[in-house]
Amino acid sequence: MSSTAYGTNRSYISQEKQKQLYKRTLLIVSISQVFGGAGLAAGITVGALLAQQMLGTDAVTGIPSALFTLGSAGAALLVGKLSQRYGRRIGLTTGFMIGGIGAIGVVTAAVLESVLLLFVSLLIYGAGTATNLQARYAGTDLANDKQRATAVSTAMVFTTFGAVAGPNLVNTMGSFALSLGLPSLSGPFILSATAYLLAGFILFVMLRPDPLIIAKAIEVSNQAYSQKGYSHTDQLENNKGVIMGATMMVLTQIVMVAIMTMTPVHMRHHGHGLSEIGLVIGFHIGSMYLPSLVTGILVDKIGRITMAVASGVTLLLAGLLAAIIPGDSVILLVIALSLLGLGWNFGLISGTALLIDSTKASTRAKTQGTVDVLIALSGASGGALSGMVVAHASYSALSLAGGLLALLLIPVVFWSRRENNNTI
Repeated sequence: MSSTAYGTNRSYISQEKQKQLYKRTLLIVSISQVFGGAGLAAGITVGALLAQQMLGTDAVTGIPSALFTLGSAGAALLVGKLSQRYGRRIGLTTGFMIGGIGAIGVVTAAVLESVLLLFVSLLIYGAGTATNLQARYAGTDLANDKQRATAVSTAMVFTTFGAVAGPNLVNTMGSFALSLGLPSLSGPFILSATAYLLAGFILFVMLRPDPLIIAKAIEVSNQAYSQKGYSHTDQLENNKGVIMGATMMVLTQIVMVAIMTMTPVHMRHHGHGLSEIGLVIGFHIGSMYLPSLVTGILVDKIGRITMAVASGVTLLLAGLLAAIIPGDSVILLVIALSLLGLGWNFGLISGTALLIDSTKASTRAKTQGTVDVLIALSGASGGALSGMVVAHASYSALSLAGGLLALLLIPVVFWSRRENNNTI
């Protein structure tokens, strides 16, 4: 046996070379995620406020979140299929570019005061959201089974830099937009457009060789090696694991999007300005991503199930706190929304790791894209219903319902443990 990963005559890539490519891929993806995070966060912060301003009612303030989340569903499927056929580089670049075009459309809609163009552009803008989320998979293609959650979390940590900066640049970008003669709420979408286009450019230029193409080649090499009578570990598709991973991510997405979407509107009703709203959403998004490096290590060390349970409990605490605190307390809102982001973080990373565990390279990107469609649709549902719930009940009722819904994670994961203990 030589120093190659699979034998002298059948090696596609050496172990050392694979390790180097894994690290390089993770670095490039992480750099792109800085910009992707900024593009995502800026739109989230003011999307509901822009709709409220243009339509003059709170009942539809959940629609922007629903639209760009719905748009992300279609984009997730597109990016997944493109990645499966042409590699991560083409799939992710296309998604970010489309998202950037959508952000430009939102700015144009604000200038023209066109509600129709706003809704169409938000739908297209959702492509950036989907791509930002799918980029987490790219760093795992060349990771071994003890690195997957850590790889996902590393990319998400870098998302934090842009994700936290985005909301806190709301006032600055608003002033910049006003200096150009544009509506102030269009400013964050100028940042989104720039950030998404830069993220796509970085991936298109630097993500070579493509990690998914290499991973598929290694898988083919493994299969050929097996046919020659050599033994190796070949990853098989595990449908129950895919379902479980998807369920974790869907539930956490519904709860997080619903409460997050209505928080800026809730704060506006209590007299808070854009800077305070940006502060709360900044802490929330920071909590979604910043703990990722530690979360990834925990998921790899103590297991997917344990961290899924932790997700449900944390989201419950977030919902309860948001429901009972006074709306004029910025500090308590920061704590509640930080817990909301942390619970989402636990659920997303544990669910993603389980999904990767349960797929093989030849079908992985397509499966991941399909699962991300479900995540996006669940987020769209949460966003659309959140405005209606608050309009007809209250923000407290919405938060409490979200926290209780998160508890479904606990019976679901224990059911899965009984059904498929060896895989999880």
